[in-house]
Amino acid sequence: MTESPKRQPGGKAAVRHVPQTVAELPRQVRDELVSRLRRRGRPFTKEDVQVVEEPMLKRAVTASALGNCMEWFDFGVYSYLAATIGKVFYPNASGAAQLLASFATFAAAFVVRPLGGLFFGPLGDKLGRQKVLAATMILMAFGTFLIGFIPSYATIGIAAPILLLVARMLQGFSTGGEYGGATTFIAEFSPDRRRGFLGSWLDFGTFVGYALGSALVTLLNLALSDSQMLAWGWRVPFLIAGPLGLIGLYMRLKLEESPAFQQQLDEHEQAVAQREAQQHEFRTILRRHWEPLLVCVGLVLLYNVTNYMVTGYLPTYQTEVLGRAGTTSDVLVLLGMVWVVVLITFLGRLSDHVGRRPVYRWSAIGQIVLAVPAFVLIRSDGWVLPGLGVLILATLLAGFAAPSAATLPALFPTSVRYAAMGIGFNFSVAAFGGTTPLATEGLVSLTHNDLVPGGYLIVSGLIGLLAVRFMPETAGVPLHGSQPMVSTEQEAKELISTSRDLSNLQAQTETVQVSRW
Repeated sequence: MTESPKRQPGGKAAVRHVPQTVAELPRQVRDELVSRLRRRGRPFTKEDVQVVEEPMLKRAVTASALGNCMEWFDFGVYSYLAATIGKVFYPNASGAAQLLASFATFAAAFVVRPLGGLFFGPLGDKLGRQKVLAATMILMAFGTFLIGFIPSYATIGIAAPILLLVARMLQGFSTGGEYGGATTFIAEFSPDRRRGFLGSWLDFGTFVGYALGSALVTLLNLALSDSQMLAWGWRVPFLIAGPLGLIGLYMRLKLEESPAFQQQLDEHEQAVAQREAQQHEFRTILRRHWEPLLVCVGLVLLYNVTNYMVTGYLPTYQTEVLGRAGTTSDVLVLLGMVWVVVLITFLGRLSDHVGRRPVYRWSAIGQIVLAVPAFVLIRSDGWVLPGLGVLILATLLAGFAAPSAATLPALFPTSVRYAAMGIGFNFSVAAFGGTTPLATEGLVSLTHNDLVPGGYLIVSGLIGLLAVRFMPETAGVPLHGSQPMVSTEQEAKELISTSRDLSNLQAQTETVQVSRW
C-alpha cells in the first residue's frame, strides 16, 4: 500500500491508502477505468469483462494479416516491376515519361481509396467487420489477377493502359475498406494489454507480402532475359494472386464477428451508437470526431510517406536515378523489408510496455535527423554503406508501422470506428502516401538533386511529430465502446479486484471532499 495525506477540517492529516494494484496502473488506464466506474456507479463484475479465447484470437490475427500480405504482395510486385510495366504499357514514351506514367497509374489507385473507405466503412459499422473484410478480399484478388491477363500496348493499343488503370482502381477501391477494417478487427479482438503486439502482426503481414512479391520479381529477373520479362514474365506474380486470394477468403469466412461489434459497453454507449447510426455517418464523424480524425491523418501521413518512399520509390530511385544494377537495388530493398519483419513485433510489444507515443515520437525525431544522411549512404558505392542507409530507413519505418494497428482504431468509438478509420486512413494515404513515388520522382527530375527524398521525409517527420503531440496515449486502455478485454480468467479476476479498489478509493476521496466542504 502507498499512502496519501489529506487534511481534515480540524487541521489533522487523514491518511488515504492507495492499493498497490491501483498505484501500479499506467495513468491513462487508471483515468479510463475511473471514468467508466463513475458512469456505472459500481465496480466491474464478471459479465463486464471480455475474456478472449486464444484460438479465436489467433484466427482473427492470421486472417487479417493474410489479407494485408496479399495486398502488399501485389504492391511489392508493382513497385519492382514499375520500369517493366512502363515499357509494356507506354512503349512510345521516353524512359523518364514511362516511369512517371507507371507511377501515375500506381497513384491512381489511391485516388479511389477514400471512395472505398466511404463505401465499406459504414457497411462495416452496420453489417459487421467480418462480412466486409471477406468482400474486400474478393475484390482485391480479382483486381490483381486481372492485371496478369491485360494485353500489352503492342497488342491492343491505348486500351491496354486504360485496362491497367481500371484494374488498379478496382484494387484501390477494395483496399479502401481493407486496412481500416483489418486494424479495427484485430484491435477489437485483442486484449488491452497486448493490443500493440497483436496489432503489429497485421503490418508484419504487410511487409512479408511485400518481401515475397519483391523476392519473386528478383528471382524472375535472374532467371529470365529482359525480352522474356517483357513478353510474359511480368505477368507471373499477378497471376499468383488468384490462389492467394482464395486462401485468404476461406480463412476470413471462418471468422466470427468481433466482440466489440457484438456488444456495446453499456446503455449509454448503445444509445450513442443508435443515435449516430440514424444520422449521416460521414457528417457525424466530421462534426463529432474531427480532432481524432486529424490526429489519424497526421499519423498515417508519417507512416505512409516513409512506407511508400522505401517500398514504392527506393527500387526505382536506385536504378533510374543512381544508375545502380537492378539486382543490387532489389536485394538492398529486400534486405530492408526483411529487417522490418524482424523488428516489427518487438516494437509492437515495446509499445505495450512504454506506450505508443514514445515509440512514435522517437521514430519521428529519428527520421528528421537521419533521413538525409540515410540517402547520402544509399547513393554511395558498394554494398555496405547503401545497405546501412536502407537499414536506417527500414528501422524508422518499423517504428511507425508497429504501433499503428493498435493506435489508430483506439482513436474512435466502436459505433463509427470502421467508417472513421476508412475516412482518415484512406484520405491521408491518397493525398500523401500513394503520391510519394510520383511526387518524389517529379521533384528529383525537376531539381536534379538526388537528396530530395531525404528532405521529403524530414517534412513528413515534422508533421507526424505534431500529430504525436496531440494524440492520446492508448496503451493498455480499453477501446471506446468496448468492454475491457483480457487474455485469461485470472486477468479478469485481477481487473475486477482492481475496479473494487478504485471504487473504494474514489468513495474515500469523495468523503474527504465532503468533510472538507
